[in-house]
Amino acid sequence: MSQDDLADDQLTSDNRSLDYVPVSDDGMTAQAKRLLAPWRTPTGWRYWSAVNNSEVGLWYTVTAFAFFLFGGVLALVMRIQLALPDNDWLTPEQYNQVFTMHGSVMMFLFAVPILEAISIMLLPQMLGARDLPFPRLSAYGYWCFLIGGIFVCGSLFFGVAPRGGWFMYPPMTTEYQSGVGVDIWLLGLSFIEVASIAAAVELIVGVLKCRPPGMRLNLIPLYAWYILVVAVMILFAFPPLIAGDLLMELERTLDWPFFDASRGGDPLLWQHLFWIFGHPEVYIVFLPSIALVAMIVPTFARVPMAGYGWIVLAAVGTGFLSFGLWVHHMFTTGLPGLTIGIFSAASEAVAIPTGIQIFCFIATLLIGRITRSVSLLFVLAGLATFIIGGLTGVMVAVAPFDYQAHDTYFIVGHLHYVLVGGTIFPIMAGVYYYYPLVMGKQLSERYGRWAFWLTLIGFNVSFFPMHLTGLLGMPRRVYTYPADMGFDTLNLISTVGAFVLAAGFVVFLWDVLRPKKHEPLAARNCWNAGTLEWLAEVPDQPWGIRSIPIIKSRYPLWDQENFVDDIDQGKFYLPDAEEGLRETLVTSTMDAKPIQCLRVPGPTFLTFYAALFTGGVFIFSTYHWWTASVISGVLALATVIAWLWTGTAVIPEKSHKDVGLGLSLPIYVSGPRAVGWWAMFITMLGDMTAFMSLVFGYFFYWTIHEDFPPQDAAGPGTLWPTVSLVAAGIAWGSIVAAHKLNRNDKAFGFYLSSVIAILASLCAAIVLGGTPMLTQMDPSRHVYPAIVCVLVLWTVVHLCVGALMQAYCVARRLAGKMTARYDADITNVMLYWHFLALTSLITVAVIAWFPWVA
Repeated sequence: MSQDDLADDQLTSDNRSLDYVPVSDDGMTAQAKRLLAPWRTPTGWRYWSAVNNSEVGLWYTVTAFAFFLFGGVLALVMRIQLALPDNDWLTPEQYNQVFTMHGSVMMFLFAVPILEAISIMLLPQMLGARDLPFPRLSAYGYWCFLIGGIFVCGSLFFGVAPRGGWFMYPPMTTEYQSGVGVDIWLLGLSFIEVASIAAAVELIVGVLKCRPPGMRLNLIPLYAWYILVVAVMILFAFPPLIAGDLLMELERTLDWPFFDASRGGDPLLWQHLFWIFGHPEVYIVFLPSIALVAMIVPTFARVPMAGYGWIVLAAVGTGFLSFGLWVHHMFTTGLPGLTIGIFSAASEAVAIPTGIQIFCFIATLLIGRITRSVSLLFVLAGLATFIIGGLTGVMVAVAPFDYQAHDTYFIVGHLHYVLVGGTIFPIMAGVYYYYPLVMGKQLSERYGRWAFWLTLIGFNVSFFPMHLTGLLGMPRRVYTYPADMGFDTLNLISTVGAFVLAAGFVVFLWDVLRPKKHEPLAARNCWNAGTLEWLAEVPDQPWGIRSIPIIKSRYPLWDQENFVDDIDQGKFYLPDAEEGLRETLVTSTMDAKPIQCLRVPGPTFLTFYAALFTGGVFIFSTYHWWTASVISGVLALATVIAWLWTGTAVIPEKSHKDVGLGLSLPIYVSGPRAVGWWAMFITMLGDMTAFMSLVFGYFFYWTIHEDFPPQDAAGPGTLWPTVSLVAAGIAWGSIVAAHKLNRNDKAFGFYLSSVIAILASLCAAIVLGGTPMLTQMDPSRHVYPAIVCVLVLWTVVHLCVGALMQAYCVARRLAGKMTARYDADITNVMLYWHFLALTSLITVAVIAWFPWVA
């Protein structure tokens, strides 16, 4: 019988215990000790080298909440300024900095990171996995987030914070603002976005490849479905913003006129790129919060979630539709009426999948036997406030109304009802629900009710009057207003409400942070939930789960007999760690059949140093300290190479491992079965999205200009770009040949093909990079040579990276760390080159062939 057949037989067996060979009590104790040793969290100063999802997720969550408090204090400062007319407590300069930082912190340093943090902390336990597949990537993302957040927030204390709004519209931020504030926003937040994309890669691969045996796609927890949708959205929403950041920073640093209308640029390109990110961002924030609701509601209703399939389809539909709504924010920019009509209809259509999810939650509560709790109170408050925000969202989706309300406080009220109702209340519900799982103690129901009523009342008193203020005509983004215009009382009420809301958060924080040393430990699965995360012992063990189970139900703790005891006794997979290494299972994407015993790396400080040096590139570039930036970049590269060299694609001491229940799995795999291949594929999808955003910029200029390229502008021609493409094609072909030769264990052929690939890719980079100089293109003169140079620059950098990656493979083979059998490195590099070949082709087609054809 094959291994796959054996796995199928075990997963479909009605009596799994027949496959189990009993282990004595003494044996189980020895197993547990061996299992604990590799998973133990470091102590002392080495604690900060931890990469366990439980530790990194907790750091991430606490840090995101700290930034939330900082953003909240900034909000109170703004409300004090606006409480009275003609108030001069803040100067216009100070108010603009506070206003910009409040929005930026809440959107970039709290709303997305907090939900990624919660997912990193909880998702492995929900999936019955020991950890996510790339724990060091999670740690690297956290340190990037922390360093970038401190850099951006710290600017406020030195009076150099950005002051162009969290949306950074040019030309205000390109033509009329000096100083480094805008650069801090552009480079600092781009650095933070690296953390978000790193987390997205980790979460996508984790959900698809690290589920327990038997957990088919139709059995995974709803939280995992939501996180999968959101992570994919991050992968396609954040790159356009990164592309926009690149264009604006090049304009500010090198005077390339992407948004300067006098030289062919257009500020509307920034709005397109920003809102292609910005509107999906609303649902990137909303869907994970609703995911928490989807876990909480069945528990307190004591029944499985009604309409599981409908919720999954609605979540996917919401994610898909969210990318067709960005013009929703641009109705007043003078776009054609047909365009506005299409996007208006799409903006209203997104209410349908959102409504389906809310009706499923309500149906579950109606058919269940509700158990009261503070957590459920916050859930209900979140749904109610989000519905109000959704209704006002439908109003502003109607273009004639949006023309009247777009630049008023009505939009501020709508935005906060959506974001706070859809995000903050569910997160607070999640804290009360999952606190016993993470900390081993329960929060106070009495304090929780005080926090609930203060936040609910304070929120509505603060933000509901803003709708009325906006309808009366008060513009947003102003630091003060004249008296006797009808805004005075409503603004004062909003300010009072903001302080009541803040009082609710203070009570909430006190409940979370107050000493609980003398309180008893929470009962295991204190809510009597049905999903896998509640298998955790109290206090929890660092191994995540004692043995990786076979799943037959969406709520196995409710449906599978003796499930918890069997797991605790090590009756399932990987109950031991004989080799003293961290291990988890990798399963197939669709039906979760076991395909690999994955060894994940342990604690290291390399992730911290890699993030520190990466941050140095962005931070030093902000101040144009180019030498320091280059040195930091070299150190970052060296650190990442050391990280990869020592912690990835390690050749095991044996090819297969007995994982229990008579099943033996390979320890090392490559290609589409490997998590590393998936990580490369997903990363390159995000990379390609950023590149296509730049291509979108090229054709955006082509559509708004009658002569693009301009008749008198020097172009790159067709000869040299085509020569570069031929060289890139030779490099790609040589990489494919090197992969095949390595797999056939023909070392000389592999090395020869690799050298040809490296030289050809460098040749392609030099020829393509030199083309603008050979043809005397001046990127500061007009937007046409500027956008061409950006596409060239992007491709040249990727060609150089491709050459470096192949050189890395050569070094790995020379060192005996890559062989014909163990070839994950060259397989992943070949996948990178498939994308790079497509990038090179598109670049040459756009800059060289399209002008000739057009």
